[in-house]
Amino acid sequence: MSADSPSIMVRASYPICLGETVSKSEQQSIRQLLDLLPTDDINLNDKTDVSKPVLVIKDMVDGRGLACPMPLLKTKVALRSVVSGESLYVVATDPNSQADIMAFCQQSLQTKAMNSLLLSINQATVSDSEELSDSQSKYSVDTIYHFIITKTDSN
Repeated sequence: MSADSPSIMVRASYPICLGETVSKSEQQSIRQLLDLLPTDDINLNDKTDVSKPVLVIKDMVDGRGLACPMPLLKTKVALRSVVSGESLYVVATDPNSQADIMAFCQQSLQTKAMNSLLLSINQATVSDSEELSDSQSKYSVDTIYHFIITKTDSN
């Protein structure tokens, strides 16, 4: 993705931008998964509402098909490369992942960690397996849990 034309999407009241470190294949996967989320407004241009913070997704954790606690463990590892102000997009199919990731983010706020974790989006969607690409057909679970975790500066 070129630096002069960032792709910004508005989902669930948050403008979302895919970071330059996200590969082309991951960008495509993220877009398909974000399309499952309900939205009132979709903006793929660089015009955003400046009153809303832009979520810059630096990386993605694909925990679909993995049993608990693997999505959380992969999330913890991926968060090591995310800096303050950047976000991590996590998808999982195990219902226990929702409770695990919510508790993990809440714990980061309570322990006053150097970088707190803000759970910006926490939503479950039911996917239509016919709409997903062939590369995603191995994940035959209908419910997908979406999380966007933003690392914040606790100061």
